[in-house]
Amino acid sequence: MSRLMRIIRCQRGANAIEYALVASLIAIAAVGAFEGLGSKIDTMFNNVSNKL
Repeated sequence: MSRLMRIIRCQRGANAIEYALVASLIAIAAVGAFEGLGSKIDTMFNNVSNKL
């Protein structure tokens, strides 16, 4: 019974889940930023190619 209570009170699993959620939100934000940046860079290279 004491082992079960120790497992219930353990915070390491909750911390790992919180870190995973933060990392996934950062990854989602990075993907969104890269998509917007990628289209701008593509437009820039197309403009340079057309000028040449």
